[in-house]
Amino acid sequence: MDLKYSDAENAFRDEVRAFLAEQLPRDLRDKVRNGQALGKEGHERWHAILNAQGWLAPNWPRAFGGAEWDAVQKHIFEEEAAAAYAPRIVPFGLSMLAPVLQKFGSKAQQDHWLPRILSGADWWCQGYSEPGAGSDLASLKTRAVRDGDHYIVNGQKTWTTLGQHANMIFCLVRTNKDVKQQQGISFLLIDMDTAGIEVRPIVLLDGGAEVNEVWFTDVKVPVKNLVGEENKGWTYAKYLLTHERTNIAGVGFSQAGLAAVKRIARAEMAGGKPLIENPHFAARVAQVEIDLMAMSTTNLRIVSRAAAGQAPGVESSMLKVKGTIIRQEINDLARRAAGVYAMPFASEAVEGANAIVPDPLAAGPVAAQYFNNRKLSIYGGSNEIQRSIIAKTVLGGGA
Repeated sequence: MDLKYSDAENAFRDEVRAFLAEQLPRDLRDKVRNGQALGKEGHERWHAILNAQGWLAPNWPRAFGGAEWDAVQKHIFEEEAAAAYAPRIVPFGLSMLAPVLQKFGSKAQQDHWLPRILSGADWWCQGYSEPGAGSDLASLKTRAVRDGDHYIVNGQKTWTTLGQHANMIFCLVRTNKDVKQQQGISFLLIDMDTAGIEVRPIVLLDGGAEVNEVWFTDVKVPVKNLVGEENKGWTYAKYLLTHERTNIAGVGFSQAGLAAVKRIARAEMAGGKPLIENPHFAARVAQVEIDLMAMSTTNLRIVSRAAAGQAPGVESSMLKVKGTIIRQEINDLARRAAGVYAMPFASEAVEGANAIVPDPLAAGPVAAQYFNNRKLSIYGGSNEIQRSIIAKTVLGGGA
């Protein structure tokens, strides 16, 4: 099933393709294609290029400096960007904090923080998860006690993605421990350079440190950095999470990943024929392609609602579950298609001039993406929790 696009939409696609061909730096494209980390400089460079074009914040209203694209334009851009191996924009400021500030923040907060998100002056990270509060986020323990014009924050956050690069963190903190868990949480904006903050890297299976622990010891945060009302942070957190879960679906990246699977399967042989002709493998590819087309259509409907000012509802949980299942299935198909070439290896462990080793440009993305994307079904609220939200909302009983 192919979506039918209007002449204006096809013209926009041509404009996006021309922009990517001219403005996407080759070194960044090659790093994305080969599964290599961009580093802070690479992310910031692409951020600046998109901002100069006016395309950095497609969902933002023009009043806040956004492009105010409709659902189809956003879909087209994501599809073309993924196909061109453009970097994925770091979402914490643009796609997660910004919608909260635009809906619940004060005028002063909007005027100060939103332009800095666009310019790249601030790199935001997310302070939600704690060692004892992941999917059960409402049980968080990090405390913020009011002391005059400041809050004093103590506690720990974990799995803080790219926190080593951030100068700002938006945090959920407990400001009242004597009420129902969800009713005693507030939403604070915290400068990472404040005395008492320590960032400790968490080394992952591939040796990288994409995520971190963040410790707070008597950290002073100005009361003006409270978003909305004290003890109403759970409302803002849920609003943010609906946007995060919708973004996790990653339709464009799944489309690019599926194209790569087909490319590998046409080159790899099985039983004297290309792997893509193997009935069992071809059936798995066909099923994931059908699922992806259905999810793409659903995603368009939800993004369209968001563009009309409606926060995504239970549909964001549906997209999160289905999107992560599809991406993990594509990763598994790529790993199986690549065979031994998908085996991760340490180059320094290979000895002998005649040793046969897999091509790192072929093996790197497959192995790295397979292992790294096991996290997709956990972060942003585990898929088990999302299924419970769907069941409660659709079948009754509240979310």
